[in-house]
Amino acid sequence: MTTASPDALEALLAVQAIDTHADQLRHRREHLPARADLAATQAQLAELERRAGAVRAERRELSAAEKRLEDEIAMVRDKAKQADAKLYSGTVNVPRELTALQGDIESLQRRQRQLEDEELELMEQGEPLDAQLAVFDAQQATLDEQAAASLAVITEEEAAIDAELAALDAQRADAVAPVPADLLTLYDKLRRGLGGIAVARLHGNRCDGCHLTLSAVDVDRIRHEPDDVLVQCTECGRILVRA
Repeated sequence: MTTASPDALEALLAVQAIDTHADQLRHRREHLPARADLAATQAQLAELERRAGAVRAERRELSAAEKRLEDEIAMVRDKAKQADAKLYSGTVNVPRELTALQGDIESLQRRQRQLEDEELELMEQGEPLDAQLAVFDAQQATLDEQAAASLAVITEEEAAIDAELAALDAQRADAVAPVPADLLTLYDKLRRGLGGIAVARLHGNRCDGCHLTLSAVDVDRIRHEPDDVLVQCTECGRILVRA
């Protein structure tokens, strides 16, 4: 039969109160509202990046097409200049060849104008994409600020909770001193299996741990046990501290 003095059980109740407070603090630390805010902001940033990525890809395709047109325009322009220089160089005197050169120059100029029109069309197509990307950049800047603000709040609140937990650790070190090692071992084992609450006071015929009513037979047996006999709730198994 396990024994535990009333004083040791009262000390264990004090340890339980400290541990419960610490559990609540740790739970609060893991579920800070700012964490939810940060997660929501990060989700918005991810969606924004997805949308911006699609627009950027489209813009890159347009830019590549513009570059190809620019290169072709430059090539056509150079050919026209060469033909024009040849036309007025005096090296061609045959009328038929001069007419052919003039035709080439006119054809190249028409091609240049056509390519320049296509380039202008692509530039016009790119303007709304550039505007959309500018909007995305502004939205990202706002979301980045929100994320930074949430992180700052999380850091501050974590530091405050960690300070409370450190103070509780010091209190617990003092509170466990009167508790026998075997009782503390049983307490720790029960805490792991009973949601953190291993010891509770018996109020009348009700266990404050599980809030269930014990049978009259069990309550009578418990009441007649010697004060130093450790008793446990017949419903939940928690250590009971008799009033």
